[in-house]
Amino acid sequence: YQRRVHGIQNMEKVALKIGWIGTGVMGKSMCRHLMKAGHKLQIFNRTKEKTEELVKEGATYAEPLEIAKTSDILFTMVGYPQDLESVVFGEKGIMQEMKKGAYLVDHTTSSPALATKIYLAGKKLGVHCLDAPVSGGDIGAKAGKLAVMVGGDAEALEFVKPLMQCYSANIAHMGIASFGQHTKMSNQIIIAGQMIGVVEGLMYGHKVGLPLVQMIDLLSKGAASSFGLTSYAPRMLKRDMDPGFYVEHFVKDMEIALDECKRMQLSLPGLALVHQLYVSLKANGGAKNGTQALLKVLEQLNNTQIPKLLQTKNIIIQQKK
Repeated sequence: YQRRVHGIQNMEKVALKIGWIGTGVMGKSMCRHLMKAGHKLQIFNRTKEKTEELVKEGATYAEPLEIAKTSDILFTMVGYPQDLESVVFGEKGIMQEMKKGAYLVDHTTSSPALATKIYLAGKKLGVHCLDAPVSGGDIGAKAGKLAVMVGGDAEALEFVKPLMQCYSANIAHMGIASFGQHTKMSNQIIIAGQMIGVVEGLMYGHKVGLPLVQMIDLLSKGAASSFGLTSYAPRMLKRDMDPGFYVEHFVKDMEIALDECKRMQLSLPGLALVHQLYVSLKANGGAKNGTQALLKVLEQLNNTQIPKLLQTKNIIIQQKK
């Protein structure tokens, strides 16, 4: 890595200072990959306890303003657009404290309008800003195989790409600022369709009396195969509703997409339907569940429940009720 020393035209080899704000379900795994690659990190999370594992592994805890002042590259991955706006532009916002020539890479799934606002603010201050939401959930983050969709200047992406490659399998420059977020909206719309399809397929198979494990195994080898079927259907059958991606965050993402649809006068009735089903799940205490908990909404609608499956060595046995 190289960085430009302020006031000197030549480039010299130095150790880049890397900051990371947001060490939640996915952020923690992404930080861990960077650290395993030999990078030293300054980290912050609003709930400090979520940084403790990484600190024990060698990261340094610091407040956002300190991280902003010292970082050559600063990554953010927080929950909601309002959280991101507060972190970047709030009373203790990082943007005004960042060094000229530094890079701000936002991995939050946020609004395209906010991505543009951050980019333009950075441009005025000489800070290179990229909107770079990711896809792959907790599984992709732990495996270091996330997909990253990036909006902003291609030159800025080329500079930070070697760091992204520590936790990503696919990185693509999608265009101008906000186009990373727009790509993520398309991703979430497709996932919404997948999730309802997987749940309805399971409900149908259960009602008929099909062997569901065998059904999933077979269909995952055909045209119905999807990440939702191969990764989330088995969790559904085991009644494992732990979050790889929170329901409340998926609801937020769908609402961003629906707001963009309204702005563009675009009708996407499938997205609107799935959004309402997840809103119901959230209202009934499922906000902190993983998105596979959509199963519970369809079970409630049909007054039935798919029996839990127990994992015993390599054999999955259906529990009799």
